[in-house]
Amino acid sequence: MKGRVLIIAGSDPSGGAGVQADIKTVTALGGYAAAAITALTVQNTMGVSSVHPVSPEIIRDQIAAALEDIGADAIKIGMIGETAAGAAIADALLELAPTIPLVLDPVLVATSGDALADAAVPSLLLERLVPISAVVTPNADEAARLSGVAIKNADDMAAAGAALLRRGATAALVKGGHLEGEIVEDALVTLEGVRLFKNPRIATTSTHGTGCTLASAIAVGIAQKMPLAAAVERAIAYVREAIRTAPGFGEGSGPLNHAWTIDEAPTANRPETPTGERPRNAKRK
Repeated sequence: MKGRVLIIAGSDPSGGAGVQADIKTVTALGGYAAAAITALTVQNTMGVSSVHPVSPEIIRDQIAAALEDIGADAIKIGMIGETAAGAAIADALLELAPTIPLVLDPVLVATSGDALADAAVPSLLLERLVPISAVVTPNADEAARLSGVAIKNADDMAAAGAALLRRGATAALVKGGHLEGEIVEDALVTLEGVRLFKNPRIATTSTHGTGCTLASAIAVGIAQKMPLAAAVERAIAYVREAIRTAPGFGEGSGPLNHAWTIDEAPTANRPETPTGERPRNAKRK
């Protein structure tokens, strides 16, 4: 494994989004994932029934426990939920991980449309976490809310990304999947300029956790010392294939196939054990 990623996010019991999707993504791309849970959600592909926040103290202690032992080469923040949690996260990172690159996915609303953050979280993000982020990864709706820019096209996405840079972010990837059109455009905005990633839209209902997955894929790329643009390009390609090969589970917005990289790994690289035999390091129960 190459590249340690500390994930700070909520839990999704259906496995398609949140920490579960993050861990799958980091693992599928060859990294090592650790996690600090910010909230327990009751959700599945059809919607979010309830959210149960973890106390700010426990969130902070989880972050400290992971960093003091395993360490991290990149940190990914997803669902915060409450402003007190966000403040605790910001304080912990400034104290314990001031030089570790941070990927911030500003989760405000689930794919189902259910709210995953209280009304004050956008301000907390802008004031405390955007300024210390290596890259912020909002979708068009989130970017509009954070920047105040109405987003209808790629030029608007670039303007919203530039507004986030003015708030202190090193880079912003504004995602256009929520906009209409046969081509999906994502705008990576840095101090060097704007790069557009254009891909044909995939007709599917398997979109649960796409934002979580993309941000974690970028984070593991950064942890593996890839240049940002290359990490973003690989992450987009990874998510597209995970959507294309989605298993079709669930009655609503279904999960992705996070394991497609493992499914396509050459057989020669997979450990094999003769039928009926345990690997030599396996323990009997």
